[in-house]
Amino acid sequence: MAATCRFAAPLGLAPLPRSCAGAKSVAFSIGTTKVATRTRSVAVRAGDGSAETPEILKAAQDAWAKVEDKYAVATIGVAGLVALWTAVGALKSIDKLPILPGVLELVGIGYTGWFTYRNLIFQPDREQWRTSLIKFTSICYIVKQY
Repeated sequence: MAATCRFAAPLGLAPLPRSCAGAKSVAFSIGTTKVATRTRSVAVRAGDGSAETPEILKAAQDAWAKVEDKYAVATIGVAGLVALWTAVGALKSIDKLPILPGVLELVGIGYTGWFTYRNLIFQPDREQWRTSLIKFTSICYIVKQY
């Protein structure tokens, strides 16, 4: 039994029995391949027997139960995933172009520098940017209420 465990299990020919769970096994073949040594072990955790769902899963189930138009929500979710997949594909194809990723990186660095100089370095500019940001946030909050 031990010989079968050590040689057949690593080759995928036989399952690893409990008596050999921590045993060191050696796999080899005839030819030019090298000898491989592996150690297999099995860890089992005992529980109290009750399978409780996590709180986040309960919250998601409650939120899904409150939705009236499940078809529309599912459609929007699928459309969002398709849009995300499309955007990732577009970014990967842009990244493969030889010059464009470097140019876009320079544009991003330049815009970040301009924004920092224009809005964040000097205190009057910071105050003006902060008030405009607060106005924009309050307008978005008002629009959201309606």
